[in-house]
Amino acid sequence: MRDHSGDKYRHIILDGVTETERFRRPLQRIEPSQIPARNRQQHGNFLLGQLNALQSTMEHARQLQEMAGLEGGFGLQVEFESFPDIELAFESLARERGGIELLNVRHDAGKTLATVFVPDGKLQHFENLLRDYLAERRDRAGRARDHQRLVNAIEQIRAATLRALWTDDLSVFPVDDKEVFWWEVWLPVGPDRQATVADFRRLAGGMDLGVAPGELRFPERTVLLVRASGGQMRRSMLALNCVAELRRAKETAEFFDSLPPVEQPEWLDELLARSSFPGMNEDVPHVCLLDTGVNNRHLLLAPALSDADLHTVEPAWGFNDLCGHGTAIAGLALAGDLTRILETDATVEIGHRLESVKLLPEDGANAGDDRHHGYLTTEAVSRPEVTDPYRKRAFCLTVTARDYRDRGRPSAWSAAIDRLASDAEESNASPRLLIVSAGNVDDPNAWREYPQSNSTDGIHDPGQAWNALTVGAYTELDRIEEADAEAYRPIAPQGGLSPFSTTSQCWQPPIWPIKPDVVFEGGNAAKDALGAVWMPSLSLLTTNHEPHQRLFTTANATSAATALAARMAAQLMAAYPELWPETIRALMVHSAQWTEAMQRMFLPPNGKARKKDYADLVRHCGFGVPNLDAALWSVANSLSMVVQESLQPFVRESPKDPTLRDMHLHRLPWPLEELEALQETPVEMRVTLSYFIEPNPSERGFRSRYRYESHGLRFDVKRPHESEGAFRGRINAMARGEETGTPVGGDDPAWVIGPKNRHRGSIHSDIWQGKAADLASRGVLAVYPTVGWWKTRTRHERYNMATRYALIISIRAPEAKVDLYSAVVNKIAAPVTIGVS
Repeated sequence: MRDHSGDKYRHIILDGVTETERFRRPLQRIEPSQIPARNRQQHGNFLLGQLNALQSTMEHARQLQEMAGLEGGFGLQVEFESFPDIELAFESLARERGGIELLNVRHDAGKTLATVFVPDGKLQHFENLLRDYLAERRDRAGRARDHQRLVNAIEQIRAATLRALWTDDLSVFPVDDKEVFWWEVWLPVGPDRQATVADFRRLAGGMDLGVAPGELRFPERTVLLVRASGGQMRRSMLALNCVAELRRAKETAEFFDSLPPVEQPEWLDELLARSSFPGMNEDVPHVCLLDTGVNNRHLLLAPALSDADLHTVEPAWGFNDLCGHGTAIAGLALAGDLTRILETDATVEIGHRLESVKLLPEDGANAGDDRHHGYLTTEAVSRPEVTDPYRKRAFCLTVTARDYRDRGRPSAWSAAIDRLASDAEESNASPRLLIVSAGNVDDPNAWREYPQSNSTDGIHDPGQAWNALTVGAYTELDRIEEADAEAYRPIAPQGGLSPFSTTSQCWQPPIWPIKPDVVFEGGNAAKDALGAVWMPSLSLLTTNHEPHQRLFTTANATSAATALAARMAAQLMAAYPELWPETIRALMVHSAQWTEAMQRMFLPPNGKARKKDYADLVRHCGFGVPNLDAALWSVANSLSMVVQESLQPFVRESPKDPTLRDMHLHRLPWPLEELEALQETPVEMRVTLSYFIEPNPSERGFRSRYRYESHGLRFDVKRPHESEGAFRGRINAMARGEETGTPVGGDDPAWVIGPKNRHRGSIHSDIWQGKAADLASRGVLAVYPTVGWWKTRTRHERYNMATRYALIISIRAPEAKVDLYSAVVNKIAAPVTIGVS
């Protein structure tokens, strides 16, 4: 465990240690994958026949579109299907200058299926491709121009069906044409986003499809909600030719019921007498709760939540909390678990305030009538920012979807969270810190299968958001104090993953982030021979929404954990007001540690854990339980250095394609002599890199030029006896490998997680463990870019954008009495002021 003995010092905020270098990498030949040859005449004529059959379908579609009132943009959605186990070069199907747009890409039974919008009159383009293929066309230099690789991969060409536009989980595809539900309709932007949306709303209205107000906007997609049956959507397909993808909208999660109170009102009076709160007009951080509203007449909440800071996304709902969830979350976000505070007589100093935005009228209020959660969340974030745009805030979202069918794939809601965090609407000018619940395993039967149920229940939407701090739950609560409960035993061990916590173990590992990022206390459950239950003694104590009837209630699961995470974020923001949202997120992850119980649960008992074992641990428990003390302070033998920088990942020098531009070398004020003197002493270095990506969601191949993330950043550290030239060469090779999808090996085994696993999502943290003498020469660290849609989607002209990042580097020598902190401070040209707590 971390040694906190002795004086505590503020972390060292570094400036002037970063050198920017233009990124240069050698060219690399990429060998094409093998595609079996076809009988050219037979195969080409077969596909040409299918294409010719589409002409009559195109004419019929145009007639329907004209009858529906469409005045332009006529066309047809066409599906291309590959042969089994053959990768279709789907990017080659698009011709955006000619209006031919790739709408979505799916993979099913080993086949690639690509849906393309083909404007009226443009089927001729594909006919020309096939005729070139049949004629074995070559250019004047004798080079093949017959599109053989593309055509040889195509098995079928046909008009798209409703299934061709469905990019959601097949288990929720409508099999009953009479079933009415809310659809997410993903529209391409086209040459005029506003006109595309207006045309769709007008046509859908004429077909009796219910279109919800509001929309979500992404760089290449606009998402609307439509209420209709499967039959209505099928009959409307040819007329509604602008649809790129269809998904089923999600309902929100069930919340726990309040329990009867056992505490007495005088307890609260005693607590208030020893508590202090910042005033309304003080410049302090705020936790903004996006939930079911808050009843701020509760005496503990009233000093920290004014009427002016109560908001709602729908005025008819009012501001108050009707079901209790929002008020319970408010108590935890303000003061933490009240059980711990009420048990002591210590002074309670609260350094932040609260805001509330009513995102739902009550728990489950939208069941069967889903609203656009991404749109509502965007609206909710804007409400307090209009009131006070300059406040420092941590947004706390404890509303999640009921299911986990996304399995890590971005949704409209999670992409909206990423867009809000990166402030994409204002060109990344004012990023936000959003703290999001991972969602719950809420079936008592599943708790009995603990911890297997945590592995099979995936994190709920929008917890897969790359830029969010996603919070799972662990528990220290294992004492059952209820009467007549002798037969019950706690399900999770003390320090173990909570039975309620969802994980990313079932996600597709090479693609999506590792979530949750961290875990906080979320309570436990109990079981006997007959079943499983949750109990007040295994829950957290918090504020009740009906204080005139009872003052306290209990809360649990990932909602409670997320509230505690938001509280910690506000505490860090109060202590370090100069730090960015990216940095606060990094500090929380950086301070986290796995408990012994977590390590016993997910690592082999022989002490020989592999990188895969640690990846499984992170997918279940995140980077562990954040430690407020460690996040706030350095000590003599355990110090943290913080860097906040900006880097431009790409550049375009016309008429060339964009290329990688900058990498940063950080020459750190390293305690070289002190580490060398420690020789064989075990030490630890931890590095955390945090940045926000700009999302671009669409189902068009997440490792193609249609990538979800705008860019990626990576870090690496110079190894012992490695020259800076060799270090740069190794960085070049790794960046090249990421760009081409062929990762470069040579992993340093001393890293606990390793670059293969740590470089997922937009926060990367890893721990190097070894001898002090080996760490002594590792004082140079690189941050470098990897590919993203800012580079590959040139028409958006985002290739010259810069990105911010936070970098935290810690050195720990817990077994040594050595003053590393002073050694680092003395190496800095302008020494930092050391504040002793």
